Amino acid sequence: MSNYHIYINLSTRKLFLKENEIVIYAFPVAIGKPATPTPSGSFKILSKIMNPGGVLGSRWMQFTRYEHGIHGTNQPWLIGQAVSLGCVRMYNKDVEILYSKVKIGTPLTIKYNLNISDTKEKERNTNPNRKFYIVKKGDSLWNISKRFQCSVHKLKKINNLLNDFIYPGQILYLP
Repeated sequence: MSNYHIYINLSTRKLFLKENEIVIYAFPVAIGKPATPTPSGSFKILSKIMNPGGVLGSRWMQFTRYEHGIHGTNQPWLIGQAVSLGCVRMYNKDVEILYSKVKIGTPLTIKYNLNISDTKEKERNTNPNRKFYIVKKGDSLWNISKRFQCSVHKLKKINNLLNDFIYPGQILYLP
């Protein structure tokens, strides 16, 4: 049985999904602006809505009774910035992956300085045969596939990618 936990690092504006204490996804996010910051602390997913529309994008996952949530966006160019009213915004394709994995009650930890290097080290120690690559600016799936001698199709399959879109900082697992 899978045990998921969501972690959000406000300082780096990244959301990490861990399964059984291993990072399986890392996504860039937008967070609350200084006047309306994203709350930090320990939370749980309280509700989920598919296709809420508008500024909420394609998925909504509420985590406070004050209606803070993790959601998609109709303004993808704002990902990586502090612009929201306290919610956590994601690219729609990313929030759809997260939505499909987590359930109501999934724990969520939000911190300003989340030490994700401990998480990466634990991942390497727990699963030493699993290779991964962190996408750099200018990378494409085609270039990465050539560098690691595998097909684009295989990279997309093992990383559950629905299209060819990748972004700097994304963790890609390698065959």
